[in-house]
Amino acid sequence: LANSLGTTMAMWDDQIDAFAQRFRVIRFDHRGHGESTATPGPYTLELLGRDALGVLDALDVERASWCGLSIGGAVAMWVAANAPTRVDRLVICCSARRFGTPESWAERATLVRAEGAVTLLDVLMHRWFTPGLDDPESIIRTRVRSMLETVDPEGYAGCCEALAGLDLAEQLGAIDSATLVLAGALDPVVPPEAAYALAERIKGSSLIVLSGAAHLANIEKAARV
Repeated sequence: LANSLGTTMAMWDDQIDAFAQRFRVIRFDHRGHGESTATPGPYTLELLGRDALGVLDALDVERASWCGLSIGGAVAMWVAANAPTRVDRLVICCSARRFGTPESWAERATLVRAEGAVTLLDVLMHRWFTPGLDDPESIIRTRVRSMLETVDPEGYAGCCEALAGLDLAEQLGAIDSATLVLAGALDPVVPPEAAYALAERIKGSSLIVLSGAAHLANIEKAARV
């Protein structure tokens, strides 16, 4: 399981019990997130993809099914295209071949290096969840804050810089794993049109658009995911 930008492996807590009934489950934090140390940026998607493969190597896992959300989905796509023997099935959740503009990611990297990732809490709550999010006791907001507080500013900024240079368009045709593309119908970060584009370019893939879900669909629509 590969996390989104600004989160930790705890983002998958709602899915673990269900997944573990059928699978050995491996979670990891991108560098600079959670319990993974940061190195000076900028990073690249290849660097993050090789980090993920290094986790499997350390655990003597030759082949796995991969599920990644947002930047985690991009990492999973990179691995599927560049190390196809390591991927059985692939689930790409709320992800795209590219995100935003290089300028917007450069601005965010500068902001987080200066003020820390938690300064983005309000903006991310608006982008990650729908306006109708059921969180009267701020449990989800507290959970998001807790994850952001663990993120090393340099690690977050380095990942922003990886996204600034990202465009997987030329690699999608190399993916031959059985693939499911999941999208949130109300995702302002990766709108359904971006998911349609992935499904069109990855041969034989399936597509599901989740109603009432924004970017962190696995938290807002945990059981459905």
